Amino acid sequence: MTLLILALNIAVGAVSLSMALCAWRLMRGPHITDRVLAIDTLYLNAVALVVLLGIRLQTHVLFEAALIMAMLGFVSTVALARYLTRGEVIE
Repeated sequence: MTLLILALNIAVGAVSLSMALCAWRLMRGPHITDRVLAIDTLYLNAVALVVLLGIRLQTHVLFEAALIMAMLGFVSTVALARYLTRGEVIE
């Protein structure tokens, strides 16, 4: 087992643990802001996991999927934050 594969396996485990903790915060968050931050962190961890799997499987398709996930996650986070602060998304 090469060092790169070992490092990727450890990184996938760490990101998976981080996703589990974010999911726990999403369910148990006492305030809506905790839940919004948990969703934001969860999608960032999902993007990181897809990138790590793309490196591990040596495919370029997963990098494009990670880019699309990142763009959609950013837009959805901005829309949700705007909805929570103003009560509407589009003025």
